[in-house]
Order: sequence, then C-alpha cells, then structure tokens
Amino acid sequence: MEYQKLILDFETKLESLESRSDDILYKAENGISNAEKCIKMLRKRVVQNGFKTKTEEISFFKHIKPQIFSRLIYYVRLFNIESKRPRSSSKFQIKYLNNHINKLQMFFNENLEFYHYYRRGATILDEQYFVRGKSDLRLPTGSFHFFIDDQFSTSQDTTVATIMAYDMLIVYLQQEIEKLQAFKDTKPNSMKNSSSTLFWTGSKTDLIELIYALHSSGVINSGTADIKKLASPLEQIFNINLGNYYHTFIEIRARKTSKTKFLDKLITSLHKRLDDSDYS
Repeated sequence: MEYQKLILDFETKLESLESRSDDILYKAENGISNAEKCIKMLRKRVVQNGFKTKTEEISFFKHIKPQIFSRLIYYVRLFNIESKRPRSSSKFQIKYLNNHINKLQMFFNENLEFYHYYRRGATILDEQYFVRGKSDLRLPTGSFHFFIDDQFSTSQDTTVATIMAYDMLIVYLQQEIEKLQAFKDTKPNSMKNSSSTLFWTGSKTDLIELIYALHSSGVINSGTADIKKLASPLEQIFNINLGNYYHTFIEIRARKTSKTKFLDKLITSLHKRLDDSDYS
C-alpha cells in the first residue's frame, strides 16, 4: 500500500506552518489539527484495504503510523507546556522547562526494555509488538487512548510514536533553555529601563482582550504579526508584565456572559463621549 504521498503532503503542510509564524501556540494548535486529519485518513485506508502480509503490517505500525502519531503527541505536549509556561524571569522559565525534560526522561526509564529494543533496531519481537490482535503488553501512553482501537493499533506502535515525540520535545526544550541562558533576565531589565511614563491602570485581562482584538482585526502588519510581537511592546509602553496572556485568553473565551467585556466598555465610553460632544 502506498502511504508516501499522504506523509509527504502532511510534512509539507507542517513545513509551511513552521515557516509561516513565530507563534508557538498557533503552530501547536494547527499541528494538532493537521495530525488528527492525517491519522484519520490513515485509519480509513487501513480498515478498508488491510495488509497483504504480516511484513507489510509490521512495517506500517512500526514505521509509518508513528511518523504521524508522534507529531500529534508532540504538538499536544508542546501546547500544554507552552500555554502554562511562566513569563517571569529566565531563571524560573529555565527551571520550568528543565522539570518538563525530567518528566519526559522518566517515560524512557519506565519503558526501558522496549526503549532499548527499539533503539538497537531489533526485530525478533516485531510480530508481537506490531501486529494487530496480539495481547497488550502495557497500557496506552498518556491521554492518547482515544486513537487506540483493535483495527488501527498494536501493543507498541503508540510507544514508538511517544519515543519519537519526546525526543523532539527534549530537543525543543533544550534549545529554549539555551536561548534563555544566552539572554538571561534581559526582559525584566529592559522593562526596568523603559523610558515610558505611561502605566496601564486597568486589569491585565482588559489589555490582553484588546491585544487579541487588534490581532484578530489584522490591522497591524496586515495581520502577520503574532500575539507575542504585539504584546511585548505594549508591555514596555505601559510598564506592565502581562504574564501568561494565552492562558488569560482561554479564560476570556470561557466567559459565560460577554466574551468582549472590555471592548464593550470601550464602545460604550466612546459613544458617551461622542454624544456629550454633540451638546458641548
């Protein structure tokens, strides 16, 4: 069965996504969406066409499916890590990222026997590990059980995908730590040295709501500037640290009443001023 075109199209989309934006959360969200679509397409083909030989089935579940599934795991974990990442000093960010590296390493330690089997390129147990219908040797990894079913899973294809994903994550986190170490504490210093005499006296949530409104409207750099590039200069201008603004955005999105409370207030205030000017 031919899967290379499907994988090539998927990889092309991811390359385009990686080059199109610096916003890591935007990349993660779209990466998740693309990976889920590709996995569903793979599953449909497998269920409809099956495999001609056990060798073909082993090759698919050992090499092909993990290429796509590992990206789903990678982007889900990346989103969770980055959306909760503190935006305080470099010291605390480095500690946070190192803690996640340690957690990822624990997975390798907990699956050491299979990890060594996979890493050394062994094949003797492939029929047990990568053919459907064999007894499960371990539980599904993390929260990805919703993609595991008898027709599209073996006992260890998820473990292979997780090893690949965690390898990528550790490299990413190490690179982020290196960046923070190279520019340690530059952001807090630059805020202290800011010459702006303006101070944001509303809530942080109000300013974040405004930033997302500006971003959504596409009126800055024709919509090509990401959230971070909009937020950073406003933090400097208004002498404020907005913290984890993406997490705040999630809270705004979850509001039960008006999701645009601050923008509504601005509109009301401006209308009142315009009305008052008519009578002055």
